[in-house]
Amino acid sequence: MPEPTKKDETPNGQPEVWSLGEGQPPEELEKPIDTPPLSTLLIEKPQSATVSVGGDVTFIAKVEGKDLLRKPTVKWFKGKWMDLASKTGKHLQLKETFDRLSKVHTFEMHIIKAKENYAGNYRCEVNYKDKFDSCSFDLEVQESEQGSQSIDIRSAFKRSEGQEDAGELDFSGLLKHREIKPDDTPEIDVWEILKNARPDEYEKIAFMYGITDLRGLLRRMKKIPKEEKKSEAFAKKLEPAYQVDKGSKIRLVVDLADPTVDLKWYKNGQEIRPTPNQRKYIFEHKGTQRIMVINNCTLNDDAAYSVAAGDEKCSTELFVKELPVKVVKGIEPVKTTVNERIELECEVSEEGAQVKWMKNGVEVPTGVRSRYRVKCEGTKHYLVIDDASREDTGTYSIMATGGTSEAHIQVDLKPLKVYQDLQNMTVMLGQPIKLQCEIYPGNVPGRWYRNGQLIQPNDRINIIHRNRVHRLEIEASSLHDAGDYTFVPEGYSQSLSAKLHIIDPPKVHLDSLNFPDNTMTIVAGNKLRLEIPISGEPAPRVVWMKGERVILESGHRVRAETYGDQTSLTIDVTEREDSGNYKIVLQNEAGEASASVKIKVVDIPDPPDAPLVPEVGGDWCSMTWEVPKYDGGSPILGYYIERKKKQSSRWMRLNFDLIKETSFEPKKMIEGVPYEVRIFAVNAIGVSKPSEPSKAFTPLAVTSEPTMLVVDDVTDTTVTVKWRPPETIGAAGLDGYLVEYCIEGTDDWIVSNNELTEKTKHTITGLTPGTKILVRVKAINAAGASAPRTIQHSVLVKEVIEPPKIRVPRHLKQTYTRRVGEAVNLVVPFMGKPRPKVTWLKEGKVVDSSDVSIRNTDCDSIIFIRKAERSHSGKYEMTVHVDNHVDTAIIDIQIVDLPGPPQSVTIEDVWGGNVALVWTPPKDNGNAPIIGYTIQKADKKTMEWYTCIEHYHRTCITITELVVGNEYFFRIFAENMCGLSEKATQTKKSALIVKEGLQVKTHEFEDHDFKEAPMFTQPLINTFAIAGYNATLNCSVRANPRPKVMWMKNKIAIIDDPRYRMFSNQGVCTLEIRKPSPYDGGMYTCKAINDLGEAQVDCKLEVKGGFTFYELMQRGVPLHLIDQYMSETKTVEQEK
Repeated sequence: MPEPTKKDETPNGQPEVWSLGEGQPPEELEKPIDTPPLSTLLIEKPQSATVSVGGDVTFIAKVEGKDLLRKPTVKWFKGKWMDLASKTGKHLQLKETFDRLSKVHTFEMHIIKAKENYAGNYRCEVNYKDKFDSCSFDLEVQESEQGSQSIDIRSAFKRSEGQEDAGELDFSGLLKHREIKPDDTPEIDVWEILKNARPDEYEKIAFMYGITDLRGLLRRMKKIPKEEKKSEAFAKKLEPAYQVDKGSKIRLVVDLADPTVDLKWYKNGQEIRPTPNQRKYIFEHKGTQRIMVINNCTLNDDAAYSVAAGDEKCSTELFVKELPVKVVKGIEPVKTTVNERIELECEVSEEGAQVKWMKNGVEVPTGVRSRYRVKCEGTKHYLVIDDASREDTGTYSIMATGGTSEAHIQVDLKPLKVYQDLQNMTVMLGQPIKLQCEIYPGNVPGRWYRNGQLIQPNDRINIIHRNRVHRLEIEASSLHDAGDYTFVPEGYSQSLSAKLHIIDPPKVHLDSLNFPDNTMTIVAGNKLRLEIPISGEPAPRVVWMKGERVILESGHRVRAETYGDQTSLTIDVTEREDSGNYKIVLQNEAGEASASVKIKVVDIPDPPDAPLVPEVGGDWCSMTWEVPKYDGGSPILGYYIERKKKQSSRWMRLNFDLIKETSFEPKKMIEGVPYEVRIFAVNAIGVSKPSEPSKAFTPLAVTSEPTMLVVDDVTDTTVTVKWRPPETIGAAGLDGYLVEYCIEGTDDWIVSNNELTEKTKHTITGLTPGTKILVRVKAINAAGASAPRTIQHSVLVKEVIEPPKIRVPRHLKQTYTRRVGEAVNLVVPFMGKPRPKVTWLKEGKVVDSSDVSIRNTDCDSIIFIRKAERSHSGKYEMTVHVDNHVDTAIIDIQIVDLPGPPQSVTIEDVWGGNVALVWTPPKDNGNAPIIGYTIQKADKKTMEWYTCIEHYHRTCITITELVVGNEYFFRIFAENMCGLSEKATQTKKSALIVKEGLQVKTHEFEDHDFKEAPMFTQPLINTFAIAGYNATLNCSVRANPRPKVMWMKNKIAIIDDPRYRMFSNQGVCTLEIRKPSPYDGGMYTCKAINDLGEAQVDCKLEVKGGFTFYELMQRGVPLHLIDQYMSETKTVEQEK
């Protein structure tokens, strides 16, 4: 945007007039300002206006405010950038109003006492958030017309120095202030300077002479009439243009002011000279007129002509109008075949006329190399095609200036005949190929295609065409030659096709592998990808096999893949089992081939088995091990040995040089500390995983001998000894004891326990009665056996008799009681040697083993009953025999159950409010004493039983405080230690309580039928509720049998709604509404239903105190109900 020029100011710094002062060329002053695409905020835009100097004008802009939440921002501009908001004053006023009914914002700009420099382009801009709209308009200020001689241009377009215009539309206050210097320059006619200057110098001249309102100056210059200069040589010049028909003549006439001036005529800048023998140009003189006549005008005479008289020149343009050429005889349509001659003839109205031949709207080329020849004979024109082809088919036309003629030419092919078609062929790779066909017509060329691609002849491919025979020859076939071959005669849609199939026996190229003996070695765990080149056409079917197993392409870890000219075997993670011979079999229709490849998978060896430690010393041990079961496919080079303390996780290597043997003796160990050792095997691939650690061993000494060895028991075949642990055990601990014996008089010690015993007591079995033996005990630990401890005297193998004795537990010395169905498990210990014989009797008879389980040991007897019954009750006698010695004990077992009911209950007497009852004890007391009775009563009307007294011990009782007029039945339960009897005995007769002194004679009558359909005795009442506070609806209903009660809101049943709680007690029905909202208002219904009918009552609930729209949305109320509620609330408020 150009910058505004500086302007003069008053001594007080107040500008007198406002002006844009833009340095634009005059042709751009009236151009409107371009505006970008805008939104439509303005519904009424300010319009351009015209006002006279000193008049007032108002511009109005209106904005639609229905969709706007606040007032839009409006700015008024003059020109492109000057904001008029800061220029308000006595000449400019801005006003804003808003109509609340129509929702329209009105913005007005009033210009008061307009001046000439107020004219120009104005702009109104409206902004609202991201919306924008703009409108441009013009203001024209009219003024009285005055001559340019009476105008002092510098004073007219220079700002005055007064202050009466302060506050006008001016932006000069934004510029720097400068002092006003007296103007001592001489008077200069600036109008003349501007009239004689070029337009691009106007701004420079205005700046030099202090003219700031350049726009007003240029507008004034436009209104000044221009004075045309009179020619000194010509009294009358040539017309601007002349027109003449072709073949006619034209007169160009000028009138000279001075007849003596030399005159020259020019055509297109070249002088026209008269010649005596030529009658084309004739020059005439008639007084002051000079005339040039042009005869028989042609198109060459259509040019620019000028005449020069002295230093002056005038010019004109001559247009020659050509008469149209018409087509007298048109061309005719032609239908022929290829290779024929076509001649099109047309006759026009004029000889030598220029015509154009067209084909399908495009001009036909007629050059030297063109297939088309054009000739003209007088008025006849010809288009000749000597050798027609199918491409010549089309619509041909001839164009003259006065008409056209067209016709269609159809060129068809001659019918094609096939004498010999192409034949499908199968050729071995490398053999020659000959494809041949024979067609008519014979002179038709053709093209050969393979798989749709054009075949070009070369050193290997030869294409031959002799008369009707077309042949394709290939010297040596290759795989690329296979495919679909097609011969297409040129110009015909018909084609000849054949398939050529190249076959080649399959081959496996193992030479490219460069593996010795075709063996590939790979380390286990690596990925193996063995790619083997293959060949064969068609592509052979490849099968990989290991033994009899076929390797599939879909294998997960091991898979075979074939693509292109190679096949591959892939093993993602090689394993030992992958070693072996792999066979490759190739098959196709040309033959079969096979080859074998050996794969050797090498790996680190397996870890050896856990080493053995056969001997342990104080700080050393000896260890041995076996070689690994699998050496990894490479010989074992040696072993590494490591050891660690058992409690530690840190292993220490004992040798840094490989050990070739399978034994080793670690040394320098700490006594008393457990150690473990392990082995690593090493081959050329690497070190194996460690072996399992050996059993922990401790390089320690043996313990001291056991102490206090004595004989504990002797039988006819056994001797039991016991002892105390050694006094000194040591850090190696104690693994157990070894007991040995020998017959007195011999040194052959026999081991009694094959496995070490940790106990300090042992029984030697299998001895011969009457022999004498010696016994010794050794303490064993990891270091070995201690010194033995031997009994000082020999032991005679002969049992000592001990009389039996039964030790009855304290709880079995009393009666042992259990309930029916419970388990009975009694353990009775006893003593005696040799092993006593135990028998059980019940009531003098042997206990049945199928009913009661009895198990006897050396020291106790167990009696077990899984599910006790009352028949198991009784006294059980236990007898223990040792030779002639006997001991007995009696166990009393009592199995109890619930008692039966009393045998009979009778009403002994009735007086006042009392009834005397008498009953007999139950026949079955449940095998336990009766400890009491429970007496219950029941009113004959309801027959609901109530307990009068519990745990009553006697068999008679008086029931008091009975209600006069009621009739009672009574029943009694028996009770023992197990509880109440399952059934009760009821009195057969009832007891009627009557008032004393009156004898009521009762009459028999039928019971009244109390059944009735539901009937509401108290209906629902219309209720008002306060929103947020619980409300209840109550009613009462009478019905027999008891009815089913349902509550409904607006005829919709209320089911499982947490906002409602329903109660029904003694016929009173209650509905509680928890914290109701206006949405809960409506018509509520209580409905009672039984087998005899149904009834219902209604009421209306109105909830006062509403909720906001947001609160109703939070409560999940549907939108249509919220809308209904809000409108009802508004109606109620208006009524109030």
